[in-house]
Amino acid sequence: MKIDDVKSELEELREKISYHDNRYYVLDDPEISDAEYDRLFQRLLEIERAYPDLVTADSPSQRVGAGPLDTFTEIPHSIPMLSLENGFKDQDILDFDSRIKRFLHYDSPVEYSIEPKMDGLAVELVYEKGRLVTASTRGDGNVGENITNNIRTIHTVPLTLMRSSDGTPIPDILEVRGEVYMEINAFKSLNRERLEMGLQPFANPRNAAAGSLRQLDARITAKRRLNMYCYGIGQISIRPFKTHYALMIYLQNLGLRINRPYIKVCHNTDETVAYCHYLEGIREQFPFEIDGAVIKVNQLDLQERLGQTARSPRWALAYKFRPGQGTTRILKIDVQVGRTGALTPVAHLEPVEIGGVTVRRATLHNQEEIEKKDIREMDFVIVQRAGDVIPEVVKSVPSKRDGREKRFIMPSRCPACGAEAVRKKGEAVLRCPNINCPAQVRASLKHFVSKDAMDIDGLGDKIISQMLEKGLVKEESDLYRLRFEDLIRLDKVEQKAANNLLQAIEKSKKTTLTRFINGLGIRHVGEHIAELLAHHFGTLGRLQEATIEDLQYDKERGTGVKGIGETIARSIVSYFEDESNRESIKRLLKAGIQFEKARSPKSAPHEGKTFVITGALSSMKRSEAKELIARHGGRLSSSMTKGTDFLVVGESPGSKLEKATEMGITILNEEQFLEMLK
Repeated sequence: MKIDDVKSELEELREKISYHDNRYYVLDDPEISDAEYDRLFQRLLEIERAYPDLVTADSPSQRVGAGPLDTFTEIPHSIPMLSLENGFKDQDILDFDSRIKRFLHYDSPVEYSIEPKMDGLAVELVYEKGRLVTASTRGDGNVGENITNNIRTIHTVPLTLMRSSDGTPIPDILEVRGEVYMEINAFKSLNRERLEMGLQPFANPRNAAAGSLRQLDARITAKRRLNMYCYGIGQISIRPFKTHYALMIYLQNLGLRINRPYIKVCHNTDETVAYCHYLEGIREQFPFEIDGAVIKVNQLDLQERLGQTARSPRWALAYKFRPGQGTTRILKIDVQVGRTGALTPVAHLEPVEIGGVTVRRATLHNQEEIEKKDIREMDFVIVQRAGDVIPEVVKSVPSKRDGREKRFIMPSRCPACGAEAVRKKGEAVLRCPNINCPAQVRASLKHFVSKDAMDIDGLGDKIISQMLEKGLVKEESDLYRLRFEDLIRLDKVEQKAANNLLQAIEKSKKTTLTRFINGLGIRHVGEHIAELLAHHFGTLGRLQEATIEDLQYDKERGTGVKGIGETIARSIVSYFEDESNRESIKRLLKAGIQFEKARSPKSAPHEGKTFVITGALSSMKRSEAKELIARHGGRLSSSMTKGTDFLVVGESPGSKLEKATEMGITILNEEQFLEMLK
């Protein structure tokens, strides 16, 4: 590569990174994902390592972040707040460990303290004689912005350090460093409010937290639900600890918030890699976003010997998880028809990898959402994926428009059958009213055979589509009349596959009332509501004859089903009042579907009890625990509320354990849980 080409690429990279630094740090309005930014930065470092003479003082590699905003006064950091070196794969952890051992001339395993890497805004709090005096952002690492008034509005930040019963000494000077963040539910609520006000939504909780913390009016910040976790210190006048882990416990004893359930000391690289993988595997269970794990040498004397480079400490590494967001382009927008007739706009994207999965489509919800977010065909957009949830378009990037973009308008007729679409009062969704619409029939069949419903293994979307095209099935009961000769006619269905499908269909005839109710596809009735109905009514006949008063929960009168409100009750009654639905159910029962005997409410010892599980169970999978709880009349929930009765604690429990203790919820270990549900 010619030296002029190298200089040209360097200049271009520095311009791009500086531009995106400004969008991210100053404007809180990024245009690219973290993964794309990391690729740019890694390329810059790669070239500068190869050509050290070309490194300049103004290169992004020579500073931590963007400068402070002019509208805030400046506060210098007594000890620079450095950024961390990034690692993206297991080998990066091993290389990090090797570098440390070479530097220290060490042969023994190095002990590391690991914790989740919060995706928020880094801040420093300064306490003098136990009282909070100033708070600042990281800024450029040397000088930050004075955000003391805003920090004071955060309830998880103590204004005065706590004197603990064990005599933990309070230092005269303490500079605490941590991450201010916004929980996912608070972020979604804030974005809904912004859309209602005609404002651009924040791209992610991190930018929402940063935007909230940089308000000049602290009253605005106070309305935003911000939190903070502490992860380290700057200057301190006393040091009654020798390890990073002991430091964290010390901070907790002073009343400062740490992510204690997930801070773990690992004694070698095998444990370190395994724990990083564990955190990545449970990242969706956190009520806030994490984008990696921070690995720190645990011994503080070793940290001092290792020191730091111009940009980062040698004793720490940020192991980055696969990104949950990506930037790509919408190629076109079309409309899908669901089993309830809902017309949903779907964006077809230039393929983009998010969280290790190639994403080609994302939901746009409805016309109102498209207009609020100003999303157009051929727009560059930020797409988000979380767990198994369908990817969604978070926001458009108007600055990248080149004139080819087209506004999208929802069709007035169903694209599958041509029926005129209708919008019911109070709903934002257009619906196809034709119950015989081929798209609705296909979606209903797909739901009926799904794992959480009748669980007919092997009946995928492509086979269902072929069955409909060839006229083999028109409704769910037709599945139980299929013969070997019918299935063998389908493309890519060999003899063995045909026999397996017939066996799966036959097996599904013996099912539970919960699965059957869920499989019917009643609007607003999913797996959980189906479970409540099955336990409350016991038989399909009783459910079919239920009135709105029988269904809608009334606490004062003690009637109805707890968890079912007016909307769901009316939907259930309306479904069973429809004669065509009743006839369809009769045909299914005539085809041989039978239910396992339902446990009556009186014989279920834990009827109506809500369980939450935190950590990994050693004796069973989460799905098996869920079925065990359901068989005893209870239900498994993923979130802690005032209505939670029991928290079951497995290996490596999360923050729910601390929350359950605060709320007075009964805590069970795995052995106690199994004993209870014998």
